[in-house]
Amino acid sequence: MAIILILQSLLEATLRMGAPLIYTSVGETYNERAGVVNIGLEGLMLIGACTAYLVVFGTQNILMAVAAAALVAGLFGVVFAYVTVTLQANQIVTGTAFNLIGLGLSSFVYRVVFGAMPAARIQPLEPYAVPLLSRIPFLGPILFDQNWLVYGALLLPVVAALVLNKTMLGLALRATGEHPRAVATAGLRVSGLRYGAAIFGAMMAGIGGAYLTIAWANVFVENMVAGRGFIALAIVVFGRWRPMGVLLASLLFGFTYALQLRLQIQNIQVAYQFLLILPYLATLVAMILLRGQTSVQPKALGTPYEERA
Repeated sequence: MAIILILQSLLEATLRMGAPLIYTSVGETYNERAGVVNIGLEGLMLIGACTAYLVVFGTQNILMAVAAAALVAGLFGVVFAYVTVTLQANQIVTGTAFNLIGLGLSSFVYRVVFGAMPAARIQPLEPYAVPLLSRIPFLGPILFDQNWLVYGALLLPVVAALVLNKTMLGLALRATGEHPRAVATAGLRVSGLRYGAAIFGAMMAGIGGAYLTIAWANVFVENMVAGRGFIALAIVVFGRWRPMGVLLASLLFGFTYALQLRLQIQNIQVAYQFLLILPYLATLVAMILLRGQTSVQPKALGTPYEERA
């Protein structure tokens, strides 16, 4: 019985730890399927985390905080798209700059607002137990006693997969990442599709960052994203640029986060610093296992496209 309770608790935590990765990696999946890679997810998540924290601290409105995080991150997505799509700047260098901007800007804004004050905790996003379903033995508490951002994270890949695979918009996005010239020949604007994907990807990263402050830590800490943006990039590859594959990969990495926290609590005779590297070690192992499988990536990924007048 004790083992079942431990496993149930671990799986509950897996969903909670995986949620920010799901939002961020699904957004990046759309971005890359349109042919643009944004390695600035770490910075965008930090911007979303800081924005959500400030809005909740000032208004006590969590819904407004999530919307604000998505909006602010989306504005940065517009800038990213302008630099990489319109000006055709190097996408890797631009993404690196966004990581540094996100780290510096979030820390600066937080210090301007709060100064030397200790971090103030905000009212957390409470879980919502779905009537009847939450009472299902074992699976009920895992799947149906979470906060609404977790429910949204589980629904997002399903909707994203349907749009990407079953709609004209999804077909156009996929074609933009594979054969942008064919998209332009069909009378569609490649730049418009890439702008939309970049903005959507940035907004999802902002929500992923917002999750960390309003549904996990309940406080903002400088550089609290702690590499999750880079892990999201690996998840997109691990999920083979498919939303449902990304969901499963995110849950796998969420499991490693949850596991290392549980192992720390157990006071096992292993340095906690070693336990902290488990999610990143899992990322490295995943990349090794996926060597040689880059053929499934969009053929025009990272390649600028100059539209003819």
